[in-house]
Amino acid sequence: MFHPDLSAHPNLSVLQFSVLFLSAFLAGAINTVAGGGTLITFPILLFVGYNPIIANATSTVALIPASISGAWGYRHELKESKHALSRLLPISLIGGALGAFLLVHTRPDTFKAIVPYLILGATCLFMVQEPISRWSKKRLERNKLSTGTTLESSIDAEVPALDRGSSSPLTWIGVMGFQMLVAVYGGYFGAGAGILMLAAYGFLGFTNIHRMNGLKNLNGIAINGIAALTFIFKGLVDWRTAAIMALGALTGGISGVKMARSMGQKNVRLLVIAVGFALTLTLLIR
Repeated sequence: MFHPDLSAHPNLSVLQFSVLFLSAFLAGAINTVAGGGTLITFPILLFVGYNPIIANATSTVALIPASISGAWGYRHELKESKHALSRLLPISLIGGALGAFLLVHTRPDTFKAIVPYLILGATCLFMVQEPISRWSKKRLERNKLSTGTTLESSIDAEVPALDRGSSSPLTWIGVMGFQMLVAVYGGYFGAGAGILMLAAYGFLGFTNIHRMNGLKNLNGIAINGIAALTFIFKGLVDWRTAAIMALGALTGGISGVKMARSMGQKNVRLLVIAVGFALTLTLLIR
């Protein structure tokens, strides 16, 4: 196991704490809308002098309030997602715990090397998700019309078969397997895990970006929550900094939901893509 120097917490100035608060505010808003806020808080914590392991653990704990506020903001969209949540949340908890376990047993340079490529792949998936979704809906509509029914009478476009529990067992095996991989990655580092989940939910038939965000936020709470408990147990969290950043993240998370609703689905999708490419470029440069 890698043992960081837990006593090497930097002495921060008021200006540095203000920057950390602002970075957490922005990260909370971005996490609520698209995911990827860790790549704002994590580099800032490194910049002010934190060990990468402590920076990652502190960032994870600090951003949990934003995930909670984001999930609460999307509570109405989650009413039709009970079937999906009952299957995905346990997987998220197991995977998040495994990812956190792997992190505390590896050196920090390992995960930084693969993150850009994971985020880039997820962003590309998200870009092609909407055209594929439209094609699938048109094909389903043609099939239903040929039998004398309509798309609206057979399936609500806002409540896919996945949510109603009517998907095949094979589909669910694929869904839960992918969620496990995302959860392990999320517990290990987390930057871009939200984008991975959004991409997957889109291919599974979700067409409403706000419902997708609600699912992503609630599963993110499970992943980050179990990882945070692991980091706390290992003594890897700087609580003073985490408290200040948590306040910023909470404020930003509440603002993020309002921003998402006011922007509309198309603009939120464009923001998701922009965040994904920005995260990839940032990490590759670093």
